[in-house]
Amino acid sequence: MYILAIDQGTTSSRAIVFDRDGTAVGQAQKEFKQHFPQDGWVEHDAQEIWNDVLALCRQALRNAAVEAAQLAAIGITNQRETTVLWDRATGEPMAPAIVWQDRRTAALCQQLKDQGHEDTVRERTGLLLDPYFSATKLAWLLDTVEGARARAEAGDLAFGTIDCWLLWKLTRGKVHAIDATNASRTLLFNIHEQRWDDTLLSLFNIPAALLPEVRDSAGDFGVTAPELLGAPVMVAGIAGDQQAALVGQACFQPGMVKSTYGTGCFMIMNTGAAVTSENRLLTTVGYRLGGETTYALEGSIFVAGAAIQWLRDGLNLISHASETEALARRAGSSRGVYLVPAFTGLGAPWWDPHARGALLGLTRDTGIAEVVTAGLEAVCYQSRDLLEAMAADCRRRPTTLRVDGGMVVNNWLSQTLADVLGIQVDRPDVTETTALGAAYLAGLGCGWYSDLAHVGDHWRCERSFLPSLEEKERERRYQGWQAAVRRVM
Repeated sequence: MYILAIDQGTTSSRAIVFDRDGTAVGQAQKEFKQHFPQDGWVEHDAQEIWNDVLALCRQALRNAAVEAAQLAAIGITNQRETTVLWDRATGEPMAPAIVWQDRRTAALCQQLKDQGHEDTVRERTGLLLDPYFSATKLAWLLDTVEGARARAEAGDLAFGTIDCWLLWKLTRGKVHAIDATNASRTLLFNIHEQRWDDTLLSLFNIPAALLPEVRDSAGDFGVTAPELLGAPVMVAGIAGDQQAALVGQACFQPGMVKSTYGTGCFMIMNTGAAVTSENRLLTTVGYRLGGETTYALEGSIFVAGAAIQWLRDGLNLISHASETEALARRAGSSRGVYLVPAFTGLGAPWWDPHARGALLGLTRDTGIAEVVTAGLEAVCYQSRDLLEAMAADCRRRPTTLRVDGGMVVNNWLSQTLADVLGIQVDRPDVTETTALGAAYLAGLGCGWYSDLAHVGDHWRCERSFLPSLEEKERERRYQGWQAAVRRVM
């Protein structure tokens, strides 16, 4: 038997078939179109995402030579906060999905801050008032799409993040549910009481009739319509991509930290109990199993791999991301060049939605290699920002960081991370741990794995990177980064 993991990301969708040992035996992946209708706006076509996911599931099964009847379960992991509003009767989206990176509701967030609501929001959700999260996106859709608010109040429409949308489509509308990790990213969910919060629904003017049922991250989410894959399959695990990576990296003890490097960069520390950040990090649900909630601290960087994508597609400096390692090795360092990739504002710990990107420190000697290297180094410096904030909040500095995501196959980047952070960086055998975490949760949900310790037995380190940069030089470069960030705020 096998598990099919759906990994629906910000720029691509992927389906991977895993065996019981967590080994991928077949997969398929496809990038999809990004829409930028205005400055700071980012949209996706939810129907395109669904069509791609279904086709990729079928292709991955073919590539693995596995029939749907051989699947024990399906796990879903997804880009979080991205907001979909659809018609319950037709299953059609009412408008383009508003992506987590989108900043169109910055003015509304500022208005709510000015009215003194941020403390209430933070106490209940662990989050900040920022356009990053789903509530203001949903409010914008209800107020902008003709007739949407009246239809929502009448119960004709449904809201969900991408996991919820895919589950609805997979079950042909029989299940409208979301897991606790994704619910915790909406600004509507009380993470301490584990329920939708009436005070927040009133604040954002969101009708409760829109909302999905909140469930554990592992369990019975229903079965797929048999005609979709050739046989009905139980959906048994769901988590937002970063929480899925926390599971995939087996960070099950308080104090363990993982960081995922994809379109954005997301660093999460398992804290066990909820910890309130004094450094503008987010308190979030790490996972909820058997009704028991494990909490985490998270720092979110909006642009990591997306900066390399911009160097490729926007500036045409490279033709493929894999070229960056050789260019960085040739340059050695960025030689004082700093790329601050605030294309859609700055995330943690700065939280400035109005900041914009900049390339600083250019000289006549600056070439493509230095600019590309600066793009890679920016990922490391932003990671340092997050690590410093976590160390301050938890009164202890992590000694090891587990990394994953497409970017960390770059050995130069992984080594530079260790150098900039000043701690050991461990890269696992399976770097696509978001999908692996979804598979593990599905395995827990269908009884494949007995408990988290059983899952943790499967984690394996492929390579460790130790810091080799002198402390004085590490701090000099990092101070240069901080000065560059201040220039764009």
